[in-house]
Amino acid sequence: MDKKITYVSIMADEGIHPSYEKALREVEEILGREWPIYINGKEESVGHTFEKRSPIDTGILIGRFQRGGGAEFGKALDSAVTAFREWSREDWRNRVAVMRRLADLIERDRFRLAAIITYEVGKNRYEALAEVYEMIDVLRYNADLMTKMNGYEEPMSSPVPGEEPRSVMKPYGAWAVISPFNFPMALAKGMLTGVLITGNTAVWKPTSEAPLSAVSLYELMVEAGVPDGVVNLVTGSGEAFEDSIVANPKVAGIAFTGSRDVGMRLYRRFTQSQPWPKPIVLEMGSKNPVIITSKADLDKAAEGVMRAAFGFDGQKCSAAARVYVQGEVYDEFLAKLLERTRSIKIGDPRLRDTFMGPVINKSAQENYAKYVEDAAKAGAKIIHGGKVLRDGAFGKGYYVEPTILVDVPRGNYLWYTELFLPIVLVDRFSTLDEAILRANDTEYGLTAGIFSEDMNEVNYFFDDIEFGVVYANRRGGATTGAWPGAQPFTGWKASGATGRGVNGPYYLLNFMREQAQTIVRQ
Repeated sequence: MDKKITYVSIMADEGIHPSYEKALREVEEILGREWPIYINGKEESVGHTFEKRSPIDTGILIGRFQRGGGAEFGKALDSAVTAFREWSREDWRNRVAVMRRLADLIERDRFRLAAIITYEVGKNRYEALAEVYEMIDVLRYNADLMTKMNGYEEPMSSPVPGEEPRSVMKPYGAWAVISPFNFPMALAKGMLTGVLITGNTAVWKPTSEAPLSAVSLYELMVEAGVPDGVVNLVTGSGEAFEDSIVANPKVAGIAFTGSRDVGMRLYRRFTQSQPWPKPIVLEMGSKNPVIITSKADLDKAAEGVMRAAFGFDGQKCSAAARVYVQGEVYDEFLAKLLERTRSIKIGDPRLRDTFMGPVINKSAQENYAKYVEDAAKAGAKIIHGGKVLRDGAFGKGYYVEPTILVDVPRGNYLWYTELFLPIVLVDRFSTLDEAILRANDTEYGLTAGIFSEDMNEVNYFFDDIEFGVVYANRRGGATTGAWPGAQPFTGWKASGATGRGVNGPYYLLNFMREQAQTIVRQ
């Protein structure tokens, strides 16, 4: 891969379509199978399975997957603990080489992996391919970073004659890695890369909404040369694993991406149950604001908000959820946002022209209807959308309309709750100080954006906004589109636990602890 591939460049590449559509047909041939779990490199069945069906059309059976639980987690953890001794002692250059081979294999299979993502979670081809390319860049960025940092080995200096000290960053042990549905491969691979390249091992519990994505990625890790036991894949409901994860003293750390409620519960239980402090790396969503001042390019702003609010049906922790528009340009901006939102093509994400596919499941569809109803009851105006789509082919899956709400009463829970759906709230403001104050009025702090052609306003925003990933004038996505090596994905406040973002220069430090080594030569 000679150049960086992003969502924008993928949309401009006409050559992707035949390969992607061929991959869709090839993936059809593996749908409906029963899949094992993988412990110490061996396939295992537990005697109980669950079905995963496509949100595109629930008549499509993705497959049957093992319903693992605490016993399987314990066995997988023992395997990871055993494998840690050899993997942690492997020369870091060899671990880097394995990650580079994995990146090459993902690139080789990029269309097949994108097609699996589309079938399993309903992501359109452009976003699915962008996710796959993000994985490739995650691996290569961190491989380059390990090389640049010489495996995090640093010679030190001592005032004592004859002493040769050095600082060496060492892995912790066997980690529990818990990944979500919305980026079923990229977010899993971000956490797993951090765990593995630094010499740790893993028990990986993927979301039950995307188990085939996990199996496919696991198979490539094995092909790349990840040894038996270094990664163990167990499927099943999160509730079945939680007690074992938080209470088992063999767990060296937890890496989790998902909801705030689950993340904070894991945080509290893990820190209280373990015999000593252990690391926990959390990314827990957000309620992301966009500020549009009177000095904004409104065409740019409308495009950026539409893409950030409704890309992948708003099912991104970085999705734009709250928009604050300066009064002088409020009506004009709203008209432009409406124009772009009305042009959105909703439908089967396997089709080339689809922008919005289905939401992930029936529960999400029901939550959408509840939020819209609650908004209407509170006196808000639904100026676009608000309907669950059930007619024709829509009735086979979980489809809803992109929705714009205005006049939602300030203080209403919809301003503060992460909806994780294609619903955006829009309101007016008078001064930039007011807008920033309201933008910061949240427990979350992941992504935020501003549209203004006045750099004084932009810099003021950067100085005062309490979010970890911030953008100015981003037409391609007002709050979305962080890329490895460009925008470290860092959550502040309730959006994260470490302040060191995935895909950035400090992320790998989350998975290592320092050892000061001194040799005396005299």
